[in-house]
Amino acid sequence: MVQVSETLEAICQLSLQAGEAIMAVYQGDKPVEANIKSDSSPVTAADLAAHQIIVSGLSALTPDIPILSEESPQEWEVRRHWQRYWLVDPLDGTKEFLNRNGEFTVNIALIEQGIPVMGVIYAPVLEVLYAAEGRSVWKQFAGKRQAIAPHGGYPPKVVCSRSHRDHQLEQFLASLGDYETTAVGSSLKFCLIAEGRAQIYPRFGPTCIWDTGAGHAIVLAAGLQVNNWQDIPLSYAPAPSFINPGFYVSANPRNKMS
Repeated sequence: MVQVSETLEAICQLSLQAGEAIMAVYQGDKPVEANIKSDSSPVTAADLAAHQIIVSGLSALTPDIPILSEESPQEWEVRRHWQRYWLVDPLDGTKEFLNRNGEFTVNIALIEQGIPVMGVIYAPVLEVLYAAEGRSVWKQFAGKRQAIAPHGGYPPKVVCSRSHRDHQLEQFLASLGDYETTAVGSSLKFCLIAEGRAQIYPRFGPTCIWDTGAGHAIVLAAGLQVNNWQDIPLSYAPAPSFINPGFYVSANPRNKMS
């Protein structure tokens, strides 16, 4: 039986509530309109509704822990001394949401000393939830929770972004020799690695810390790392920029990146 702390249980429930709000927009009669933010990324009513639910819930649950959400990014001077904070992407994969392919998620992570120590990823269309705390990682589907674990494989299955495919990725794939690929949107790529359905997730294009925090917590609990291309783990310690460097996750030791 999967053991879950009260805090993680509450975060799972918050993600489900946010998912309900997202689905109300997704399944609504009106066309979904997207506005373009200052960073050129889209935002919809679903993003904002999920954001409000999560921020309100976290503020009530842990009033002493600050919150950094994609929809309310705090100024550097406000967060520069944060040692512990919630990192939230209320709707990761807005492009997938707009394309109506179901591959979007709610991402919530707890960061301590730059490390993701708790994470929840919920895909409301797929009705699947992944959660991690410490070294415990599990999946909830059809009302059942089960522990998950990564495993190696040959030829390795490489999980790629559905929206971002560039020359560097093509070069990397060519260097692998034999491999298979699968494309999926949002933070679900981390989840495929954590449950052994894929072995390698290489990323060269830009991401923000709220895109990766929850997924990082999940693969970290599964015993893997999210390293940059210099083999240094991604850090979520406060920094002026929200942008991550390129990174990779691998469950195949022999497929170590170069």
